[in-house]
Amino acid sequence: MSEPTGVIHDIGYRHYEGVRLGRRHAAVALAVHSLRGVFGLGRTARAKIIPFLLVGVMMLPAVVSIAVMALLQREAMTYPSYAVTMQAVLAIFLASQSPYTVAPDLRFRVLPLYLSRPVTLGDYVGAKLAAMITAMFLLLAVPLTVLYIGELIIDMPGPPHTSAYLTSMAGAVVYAALLACVGVAIASFTPRRGLGVASVIAFYLLTSAVSAIIAATMEETNNYAASSWAWLINPFFLVDAAVQVGLFGAAPSAPGAYPPGAGVVVALLLVAGLIALSVTALILRYRKAASR
Repeated sequence: MSEPTGVIHDIGYRHYEGVRLGRRHAAVALAVHSLRGVFGLGRTARAKIIPFLLVGVMMLPAVVSIAVMALLQREAMTYPSYAVTMQAVLAIFLASQSPYTVAPDLRFRVLPLYLSRPVTLGDYVGAKLAAMITAMFLLLAVPLTVLYIGELIIDMPGPPHTSAYLTSMAGAVVYAALLACVGVAIASFTPRRGLGVASVIAFYLLTSAVSAIIAATMEETNNYAASSWAWLINPFFLVDAAVQVGLFGAAPSAPGAYPPGAGVVVALLLVAGLIALSVTALILRYRKAASR
């Protein structure tokens, strides 16, 4: 009878005996990793150019406004109008960075690895949305806060515009939630980052153009009621009408008036509906991608 030829080698593998942080920590780690990636942190120098350039552009009106307050002792820009004034920059940031949160995982089909355990589909989608919402909020909230701090330091005649600042911060939360959910949902339908960028920017251009054209046409025919509803097609005016004007009584940032009375309720429902629709689309999209 021949001797056995198989040999077992001990190469030092051991079971993990440390603390298992669990599913929640994994989801938080994924969200933090995605947030860092949105701003290009941990990536190449080339990936940092666009996000930090756009951050600088977003800060510019705040710096100019502080200089105007210091030299002329008057307010140059109201807090609630900041997002609408800088909507093009916010849209470019959303279009350029939201595909990063979803496109690579879809393109390289690594989603099943994330979902093997312990992260669930809901955790994954929530982490990606949390990262983009936080990025959009910081992009808007930081210059608003710098502007408010500048106003307090300069100490212009009269009380500081604290209520206007808080109104703009409440609006920033809703702006971030709506824009991030819609942007990531649109970008998730293609694994190509370039197509994702084009799709998100096309959505912004289409809604803003249609809103302005219909509103202007209705005003030409003296149909101001229809014109006020047309502004709500633009997501930036929609949030302004629903939150900053409807809930907190700020002055409208649109060129025309928003629908009064029931229009506020409709605007709030539209915001909530768009967020819910975007999240649902994301979950369905990733459920399909995970099953492949």
